[in-house]
Amino acid sequence: MDTILVVDDEKNYLLVMETLLAEEGYEVLTAESGEQALRLMEDSDLDLVLTDMKMPRMDGIELLSRIKEVQPHLPVIMMTAFATVDKAVEAMKKGAFDYITKPFENEELMLTIRKALDMNRLVRENRELTKALRERYGFGNIIGKSKSMLNIYRVIEKVSETRANVLITGESGTGKELIARAIHFNSPRSKGPFVAVNCSALAETLLESELFGHEKGAFTGAHATRKGRFELSSGGTLFLDEIGEMSPNLQAKLLRVLQERTIERVGGSETIAVDVRVIAATNRDLKQEVTAGRFRDDLFYRLNVVHIHLPPLRDRPDDLPALAAHFIKKFSQENKRPDLKISPAALRRIYAYSWPGNVRELENAIERAVILCSGDTIEPEDLLEEYDRADQEKAAAEQVADLEVDGFIPVGLSLPQAVEAVEKKLIERALARTDHVQAHAAELLGIKKNVMQYKMKKYGLL
Repeated sequence: MDTILVVDDEKNYLLVMETLLAEEGYEVLTAESGEQALRLMEDSDLDLVLTDMKMPRMDGIELLSRIKEVQPHLPVIMMTAFATVDKAVEAMKKGAFDYITKPFENEELMLTIRKALDMNRLVRENRELTKALRERYGFGNIIGKSKSMLNIYRVIEKVSETRANVLITGESGTGKELIARAIHFNSPRSKGPFVAVNCSALAETLLESELFGHEKGAFTGAHATRKGRFELSSGGTLFLDEIGEMSPNLQAKLLRVLQERTIERVGGSETIAVDVRVIAATNRDLKQEVTAGRFRDDLFYRLNVVHIHLPPLRDRPDDLPALAAHFIKKFSQENKRPDLKISPAALRRIYAYSWPGNVRELENAIERAVILCSGDTIEPEDLLEEYDRADQEKAAAEQVADLEVDGFIPVGLSLPQAVEAVEKKLIERALARTDHVQAHAAELLGIKKNVMQYKMKKYGLL
């Protein structure tokens, strides 16, 4: 039930308002003066204040100012029988939600009250969401104690205090958006919006409209003017995920925005200033993309002011226990189970697997294990069989025993290079034997389809 405080120096008017609002289902408090209203505010959780403008000693304008000092988000509706434009403007400038003139229709008053209460709910929800986001994406919530992660923490801590553009690189699933959010929520821009755009999810024309907005009639279906993500994130941070997928045409337009800090909506000619910090992410090697002519070098240097590279999970095994413990606790709480433990055997299985899907894959595996676990300890059988690398390698060896590898290892390679050369050749042969049906080739090699796709992309076979 919403609580409304009505302030008026006329007792009879307070009785009328109390009866009217109570009949509408509101809890009503009344005060005969501004001073009494402020005392009531100290002991009450209010959702709205409805105050008369003209009162002795402390008038409505002064009461409004005092309320905003204590509770700046609390909506206040002003009432007066002496309506003037100047008074209305003054009240609105000082933060009044609205201004209503006595005598008023009951329907008009109730509509104004409902609008004010709806706004108050939205403001409260936004504050609670912002608080939850800060707790979730706070600097201390990034898991990992490996040397590489400790170095990343130091970079995040330093770059968060600046407005510099940041480029985050790393394989899919390493947590690039988590790092971007941590930078935002630990920066002076944390009160502003964090807006994320996946550059690979939309066609070029749709992405352009998504980023820069469009004017009414700019194209078929543009029935109204629409702000783009740059305008919506002004004062905050814009996260451009999969930036390496952006077309050359949009790369040029993005470069102009970064240089001039202005945008033009699609179909418009007005220049609009935007105050946005850009954090970009990609799983591609942008330096190679620049060399290959697929990514603009000038845009690369604009984005790459500060570079953060997230290593794959297989390169930081020291972080596996902490990550596993974190996800076990998270999903135990979500599934309303007591905190589960993990057996040494299950942890060994986690250590043995290479995690091509990185942290995201580990998180999914732990969630599944928590759901399937019948006791108070996660055992190896609660994890998928493919998380046992020994079994996986044995199956692969049995499936490809007839794929001879002798004779195609180039001379003079290091062991890692030779392993990659063999792996690439085996994938090529498996694809050839299965008419390039990836699922069948993956089955032949004893690996998952997503692992197959990852390795094909790694070796340029896609």
